[in-house]
Amino acid sequence: MRVKKMFVKVMLGLFLLALLLAAAAYCLPQDILAVDSGPVKADVIIVLGGGSHERPLRAAELFKDQAAPRIIITGAGDDQINRQLLLKAGVPATAIQIEEKSQTTRENAEFTRRLLQQDKVRRAILVTSWYHSRRALRTFEHFAPDVTFYSRPSYFAFDRDDWKRLGIYKRMRLEYLKLPGYWIRYGVCPF
Repeated sequence: MRVKKMFVKVMLGLFLLALLLAAAAYCLPQDILAVDSGPVKADVIIVLGGGSHERPLRAAELFKDQAAPRIIITGAGDDQINRQLLLKAGVPATAIQIEEKSQTTRENAEFTRRLLQQDKVRRAILVTSWYHSRRALRTFEHFAPDVTFYSRPSYFAFDRDDWKRLGIYKRMRLEYLKLPGYWIRYGVCPF
């Protein structure tokens, strides 16, 4: 009888904890998912594929602010579109390098790491969407520990009013699943 009561208390406590975490995830996604290192200088800016093509525009803005002298685009599928957007935003073609094989955040980190090692890069700025910035930063830090990474995300659809209309709710829900998934599968701690 005593063991049963203890089990019920533990289960109730776990349920309340899960409820509290779900409420925090719903109410504070900007605080949980977004990581911004603030103004920094680096050897290169890395633009991850995906998003709504706001990422290369953010990278071009950072390039013009002289945050880094060159840009690496990583991710199959978006690479040529992102290159064209960078060129249209005034980034010279000679400053753009493309990694065109990766299809996941893990592959972005692993395949880009090789380019960073070849060029002896020590500091890199990651540009991705705000809701993807925590997992991207931690993944790159995990797979390329010899490089210092900074996160300078795009804040496209950061306002809660835009989330439903632009499909950000779905992307955030997926991100909440991918954070522990990357921790379990690849050892990428999200904290």
